[in-house]
Amino acid sequence: MALSPDTLPTTHVPAAPLAQPVEERVQRSLFGEILDWMLVPLLLLWPISIAITYVVAKTIANQPFDQALDDSVTVLSQQVIEVDGKVATRLNGPARDFLRADDIDNVYYLITDTSGNIVEGDRDLIIPPDIAQEDTAHPGTVQHRDAILHGNDVRIAYAYVDLRSIAEANAAAPPRTALVQVAETLEKRARLANAIIKGVILPQFLILPIVLALIWFALSRGLSPLSELQQRIRARRPDDLSPIDSGQVPEEISPLVRSLNDMLERLSLSMQTQKRFIADAAHQMKTPLAGMRMQSELALRQTRQEDIHRSLEQLAKSSESATRLVNQLLSLARAENQSQENAPFVQRDLSELARGVVQDWVEASFTQRIDLGFEQAEQPLTVMCNPLMLRELIGNLIDNALHYTPVEGRVTVRVRADGEPGQAQFAILEVEDTGPGIPPAERDHIFQRFYRILDNSRSRSGSGLGLAIVREIAQQHDAQIAISYNPRSSDPELPGSLFRVSLHLLKTNRADFH
Repeated sequence: MALSPDTLPTTHVPAAPLAQPVEERVQRSLFGEILDWMLVPLLLLWPISIAITYVVAKTIANQPFDQALDDSVTVLSQQVIEVDGKVATRLNGPARDFLRADDIDNVYYLITDTSGNIVEGDRDLIIPPDIAQEDTAHPGTVQHRDAILHGNDVRIAYAYVDLRSIAEANAAAPPRTALVQVAETLEKRARLANAIIKGVILPQFLILPIVLALIWFALSRGLSPLSELQQRIRARRPDDLSPIDSGQVPEEISPLVRSLNDMLERLSLSMQTQKRFIADAAHQMKTPLAGMRMQSELALRQTRQEDIHRSLEQLAKSSESATRLVNQLLSLARAENQSQENAPFVQRDLSELARGVVQDWVEASFTQRIDLGFEQAEQPLTVMCNPLMLRELIGNLIDNALHYTPVEGRVTVRVRADGEPGQAQFAILEVEDTGPGIPPAERDHIFQRFYRILDNSRSRSGSGLGLAIVREIAQQHDAQIAISYNPRSSDPELPGSLFRVSLHLLKTNRADFH
């Protein structure tokens, strides 16, 4: 159906939401990060190492002194005898003095009989009842316990002495035992343990600064390839985008260098494309600018009013062509720099969006005497898009169709779904015309910048940028473009063209589309 400016409602495109402020991140040092992960465990393990060393030192210090106590108990046990059924000892004065001879610790001993009666020694060494009830079936075995005597910690070694004769033992007579105990304070043990700890800890105080210095040197040496890589990159010329030699860096940095090389390659391709684009744009601008200059100079030399008017008409056409080219260059630059980060996608009904764009081109179609029609989908087709860019895509397709459609021809914009209600996956935008059509051999090239079909006489007035803009916007929207002849055209000489753009439907829209 044909549309007029009065029959089409205007479409309001809401402004894109403001971008959220980017959260500032604190820059971290790789050197400091590695140093922290090395030093923190080291400083945490150091106190644990000291505690373990102290426990080990006490164990080592106890062993020789426990052995000395065992020897004292053994020697003292040999002096215990039984006389007339009573326990006695063969200790004399010098032997007692020798037993107690110690310049540092105090030594105590006690001998008791089977009934617990004291035979000789220090009464404060009475064995506790729980220990007295221990099994005494294996006399002669020296055991140890810790206690407090006269307010001091002491180490006690004790053993039971079997007083039976060999004949009585063979006859399995009831055992008669005596208990021998020797106690010693812990001063020498503490001194030895402290000496061991000092011998271990003091060298650590001397070694620790050396270890820290070696760690610092090793990290500086290990990270030096990063500094060298940094210097090599800084020494490059601004236009040097050649790959970095990954063979001169450590294996761990190779993935980073390869990624950087990939980026440099993409940047090089992008810069080459931009250079070609600028060169092509400059070349394209020469024609309208040269025409404008020539027509203006010609108008200045004319004296007849008709000749001046004709020159001004040509000047107006050249300025219109230059304006169109500049606008399309700006549109292409804007399309190439748009992304979802700086212009987030929003939900829009494709039918309403297309209707608004068609309305903008109705007046131009009247001027060119072309029937511009619009066919709307039966149900809303919601898509995620950048409304401004999608309007630009539809507008360039309509402009391209109007440009190649002869007078009294038809251009139809159609919006529909790709399948039955409830099963549609895509929203389809179609723009068909009754122009000369696009040969299949040319369809892969028409989206290139400044490409025009030379066989078509009308293509010489175009800029060759409209379809390049369409392709760029379609790629940003993950849309597919298909080109064919117009299946509704009945003129063999004017088969027409059909541009079909497929955009993904929203899932919620698919569920409601029935």
